[in-house]
Amino acid sequence: MQAIIASTSTLHGSHYLEYLLPSLKLHFKDINEILFIPFARPGGMSHQDYTKLAAAGLKSCIPNVVGIHETEDMQQSILEAKAIFVGGGNTFLLVKQLHELNLMSALKTSIRKGAKYLGTSAGSNICGKSMQTTNDMPIVQPPSYETLGLLNFNINPHYLDVDSTSKHKGESRETRIKEFQVFNTEVVVGLREGSWIKINNSEISLEGTLPAVIFEPNKQVYELKSGSFLKF
Repeated sequence: MQAIIASTSTLHGSHYLEYLLPSLKLHFKDINEILFIPFARPGGMSHQDYTKLAAAGLKSCIPNVVGIHETEDMQQSILEAKAIFVGGGNTFLLVKQLHELNLMSALKTSIRKGAKYLGTSAGSNICGKSMQTTNDMPIVQPPSYETLGLLNFNINPHYLDVDSTSKHKGESRETRIKEFQVFNTEVVVGLREGSWIKINNSEISLEGTLPAVIFEPNKQVYELKSGSFLKF
């Protein structure tokens, strides 16, 4: 498998996918067309406009971006794709549509057979064992929380550290993840903004400039520096 699984598509003050472009140019070398799945956006942007945004972000490395909504047979387009990009938005909506359109298994099959994958935010959440460590509001009910399982752990993108100066008294991201692990045994990797996970065949590594926060059940929370392999 070859995949880039990023916490976010856009860093503050930069353009869409800009910070990832050096890695994307290597990742998608010799790829002329990518299939874009825009299903995570709940409103405010049409699938067509979202596809145009993806095309603008990828234009320096991939000349053709095709929205899956434009294809006649979505399953077949996934199975035949050489590269696939699943954009961010609401993970509940994304997972609901992938299951109801019978695309989740086709997506998993295509990636495992060699389609190069890019996921950002919600598109990264679906790479874990389940979507249950998303930050998103449950605006719809998916038939299942099961996702692609490309990784043997879960992801929490947009991970935020505790701000000791904040007057906000609600639960921190760390607290929420620990609550999840009271009832679940999955390891959770907190991906800070600007970080991503790279799958290169059997190797899974942390990339970017920031360390990730690792939550293993019944263990002290710890950080893993960039460049480290993720093995649990």
